[in-house]
Amino acid sequence: MTNFFVLVDKIDDWKPYFPTDQLILANDYLFSKSYSEMKSTRVLNLCQDTSYLSMGYYCSLLAEARSHKIMPAVKVINDLSKKGFYLYDLEEFDEQIKEIAPKIIQKDIDVKSFSFKIFFGEVENKLLKSIGRQIFEQYPCPILEVVVSYKNFWKVDTVHQVGLKTLSENDQNIFAKALEKFSTKIWRTPKSSKTYRYDLAILVDPDENMAPSDEQALKLFAKACKEQSVYCEMITKRDLSRLSEFDALFIRQTTSITNITYKFSKKAKAEGLVVIDDPDSILKCTNKIFLANLFERNNVPIIPGHFVSDSKEKTLNMLEESLSYPMVLKVPDGSFSIGVKKAKDRTELLALLKDFLKKSSLVMVQKFFYTDYDWRIGIIGKKPIFACKYFMSKGHWQIYNHNQEKSNDDFSGNFETMRIEDAPPYVVKTALKAANLIGDSLYGVDLKDDGSKAYVVEVNDNPNIDFNVEDKVLGEELYNLVIKEFVNRIEKQKNGSI
Repeated sequence: MTNFFVLVDKIDDWKPYFPTDQLILANDYLFSKSYSEMKSTRVLNLCQDTSYLSMGYYCSLLAEARSHKIMPAVKVINDLSKKGFYLYDLEEFDEQIKEIAPKIIQKDIDVKSFSFKIFFGEVENKLLKSIGRQIFEQYPCPILEVVVSYKNFWKVDTVHQVGLKTLSENDQNIFAKALEKFSTKIWRTPKSSKTYRYDLAILVDPDENMAPSDEQALKLFAKACKEQSVYCEMITKRDLSRLSEFDALFIRQTTSITNITYKFSKKAKAEGLVVIDDPDSILKCTNKIFLANLFERNNVPIIPGHFVSDSKEKTLNMLEESLSYPMVLKVPDGSFSIGVKKAKDRTELLALLKDFLKKSSLVMVQKFFYTDYDWRIGIIGKKPIFACKYFMSKGHWQIYNHNQEKSNDDFSGNFETMRIEDAPPYVVKTALKAANLIGDSLYGVDLKDDGSKAYVVEVNDNPNIDFNVEDKVLGEELYNLVIKEFVNRIEKQKNGSI
């Protein structure tokens, strides 16, 4: 069970708020042996002074030494201690403030500065909500005060921590609501006496059209968590600053270096969480050119091809000599068959190369290898957990036909799920060899099969696990296997094994 404490200098500092057994004095936290030996502990440091070598500073410092998860962290305290440390970080907000500030001051041209407070990422003024959330994510502190000033143009001038004692009555109300919203899990009233061993965050995007797990699958992950005494909460992109509340992060939103998933993964790993998908896996798996080089160097069978950087005649000749038409072109970071095109002759090849090279400095060009289906072998912790055949969509050469509406039956092909032991051994063996070169996370390895040999198409770091598809054979046991892997990794980490 995870412990949670709020640190204050004096009990009276908490007087405006509801009493709680989780409130402790900073002095007790520092010197009581019972706190120093606690494991799985989260701490909210609300000491009035957190400056260098102050009581509040030592609370955050010793919390980290005890492997307690603390807000604010020592790094954040130090970053905010001198303007020179964070000055350049504030420049990214200049354009936003230039647009917002005139709306804040309206016609009062004599105003040359104003300030606003951020309570756990929440700001009272709606105009400042977005920038407040961004500043909080950069410097996670319970209460921040931001000063905006005009010197030739409007800009964020300073950011500093604020203590409870300086809050007005209105500020106190905002603080209480923001704290409740920020940590509803921590402050919730238990519905039963059951305690949870660990806390798992599952990152989802409710608006994503082709999410890696559908709603029913997510419910089954939640059920598996409950059965294994793991608290589970679906989080979204707005919850980046809350990661320290959890022991592990499971990303069920399509991953990319360019979207929020990579930022979540990196931050979670930096804060010591068990993460699937880990940032290294995202970085490697989302680039087809990296995978092709990796597999070629390690003798993993792949579809013959080349990566090219131009569309010159010499390049076209080389491709035609080594690969026959049709050829398949791929952007390095495409997914769900997006960014994959087929060229049937030189005219199409030239046009597609020119188009693709506008998006990426390198393009993968491969031999066209048609099969009625692709294999998908699901792997976690270097062990295979499901095997599927994904059939090509009707009248098309890919699994997904993006010329069709998603609601159309012809948008995607059929599937066939089977036991791992019923899949050809050479397919499973090749899939494991490829995935093990990436790491030990959750992967979906796609392969072509010519009847005697398997060729790796790609390794997906964020494979689909959908209700009644990948779980068709194992049912709920598939979800239990994934959650059990999280539990094992958390326990190994806490025991110092990883």
